[in-house]
Amino acid sequence: MMRALNTAATGMVAQQYNLDTIANNLANVNTTAFKGNRAEFQDLMYQTFRASGVNTGATSVSPVATQIGLGTMFTASVSNFAMGPLQSTGNATDLAINGPGFFQVQRPDGNIYYTRDGSFKRDASGLLVTSDGYPLVPSITIPAGARAIDISETGIVSAILPDSNDPQQLGTIELTTFPNPTGLTKIGQNLFARGGSSGDPTNGVPGTAGIGTLRSTFLEGSNVQVVEEMVKMITAQRAYEINSKAIQTSDDMLGTLNQLKR
Repeated sequence: MMRALNTAATGMVAQQYNLDTIANNLANVNTTAFKGNRAEFQDLMYQTFRASGVNTGATSVSPVATQIGLGTMFTASVSNFAMGPLQSTGNATDLAINGPGFFQVQRPDGNIYYTRDGSFKRDASGLLVTSDGYPLVPSITIPAGARAIDISETGIVSAILPDSNDPQQLGTIELTTFPNPTGLTKIGQNLFARGGSSGDPTNGVPGTAGIGTLRSTFLEGSNVQVVEEMVKMITAQRAYEINSKAIQTSDDMLGTLNQLKR
């Protein structure tokens, strides 16, 4: 019965992590380019009372092992990199990636990070930056007074400058891909950092095979499916309740056993 208490407790802890993951997904249902996560679990060790193939008599052998599992544990929170729905904004510097690529941005610490959030804006010097002020890499500067800003599917940024009537090319936006994007680490602010299993980044121009293209005046929405998350939440709640009931039942049985000893 003590074993049952401990086993059920691991189930409750695991479902708490599961619920935490679901809650974070639902909280970010309106976050630009958010990638939902899925909790993963694995069973713990087993107590073996009798191995398979053990002699049970003079001429008989046990066909199966006799084992009792000791519970479960939370092992991973895996990001789902399926593309979210595209949302039209009408803003020329809003960009959605149609494909697996990431934008590169640089934080004040000098390190490069990666994002799918293409809600770029011009800062005081004309640099294209994220909502938190982190500039694109390589940098793109749109001079003051520029009009008819256009960003092509292949990342070419052009605009008509005050001293000209013809579009001028201002630079090219690059994208980055990884061999294993699920190995990236979320760090907040819609940013990802390279992880130990993400592999080395490959930079390229949009339109290159396997890297994706850009869509100006669009943003990628969150890929969280509210109905699916609600179903998962109900399932997690029921599993938590069942494990709680197992603890209560084990406690009742221990109480009965203690009374028998008196």
